[in-house]
Amino acid sequence: MECTVLHLLAKAGDKVAVDDSILEVATDKVDTEVPCPFSGVLTEWLVKENDVVPIGSPVAKIEVENDVDEGDQQPVDKPANEPVSAEPEVEATAAALEKEYEEVLIRKAEPALDLTNNNPDHNAFYSPLVLSIAREEHITESELATIHGTGIENRVTKNDIFSFLDSRKKHVHIPTPAAISLNGSNEIIEMDRMRKMISQRMIESRKISAHVTSFIETDMTPVVQWREHTKAEYRKKTGDSITFTPILIEAVVKAIKDYPMINISVDGDRIIKKKEINIGMAVALPDGNLIVPVIHRADQYDLPGLARKVNDLAKRARENKLKADDLAGGTYTVSNIGAFANLMGTPIIVQPQVAIMAFGAIKKKPAVIETPQGDLLGIRSLMFISHSYDHRVVDGSLGGLFLKRVNDYLENFDTHRSIM
Repeated sequence: MECTVLHLLAKAGDKVAVDDSILEVATDKVDTEVPCPFSGVLTEWLVKENDVVPIGSPVAKIEVENDVDEGDQQPVDKPANEPVSAEPEVEATAAALEKEYEEVLIRKAEPALDLTNNNPDHNAFYSPLVLSIAREEHITESELATIHGTGIENRVTKNDIFSFLDSRKKHVHIPTPAAISLNGSNEIIEMDRMRKMISQRMIESRKISAHVTSFIETDMTPVVQWREHTKAEYRKKTGDSITFTPILIEAVVKAIKDYPMINISVDGDRIIKKKEINIGMAVALPDGNLIVPVIHRADQYDLPGLARKVNDLAKRARENKLKADDLAGGTYTVSNIGAFANLMGTPIIVQPQVAIMAFGAIKKKPAVIETPQGDLLGIRSLMFISHSYDHRVVDGSLGGLFLKRVNDYLENFDTHRSIM
């Protein structure tokens, strides 16, 4: 709901163009640069560095090159296969719901940690995330000052502070109550900050939504055969891999178009029907934690565009390079648990969404094949799909029909289509 201004990247009087980075901000999750929405001259800054600013507040005045109303602004040209910007949905109830589930940092007063930028003895700036971690881990002011920063202008990042904590555990004895173990073989591991956040969100989701899970077994043979035939050519032309994930997301997007009441959220006694189809995709991080970047307006991508977007988000997630916008606005989530050789699961809904789908491992199995000449026994590539949905607003018929429609799109996949 708010961010801290880190750096002003342009000065009053500078000429600026659309998409020029003019501002760097920090939230409790990520640091990111803010692009300029207009071309013209930046006449005045309304904020200064280290200000804490509510999301949506004006930060600068820009004298635009053409004297036109904002409503007459033409959209910026987009590259091929990129989605066309849609008119933003202004929904007060949606905003209230977003706020309800936004993480609230509980800041406790710690006399040993006075890191405000008004302190003349401290020239370093620390982001809200770093300050929060420092308070939670009882890092003193003098300890924080010794940490070497690897961020912009040597600023301390969350990875720097986590590395410091690991080093402190290895080399410094911190008196704590002794752990009780019956056989002396147990190891006690403290949850890191992200794991605590995930834990809190999962518990909240189970309390909020009435979870029901349906299953279906899907014949993925056409998809498997097409991918096997296509992947070498795709890698040769793009230098990247074509995974099953964009194919699965494409089927989900098509099914959402057929059953739009699965693309909703709940606000008290009201149902908010989403205009945009924004698909969250669960990504496992190297440290074992989970993050869900979002493909916004996924219905406006073709399959090659989805493949590029999936690869880009997954890569940036694992390299800790996601921006705040990459994590916001999801309306439906998918999880490819088959990547871990899992057959099926019962995924927990990402609030405030009302459904989530998990795709299991694809396994070759003997199966009955129906033909006009009679039934045959053959080897097919089969996959279980799990669909968890909020039974408060999604009945079994809708949840089951939606799952069946995803199944149908995959089983009837066009094996003659081109990926390029």
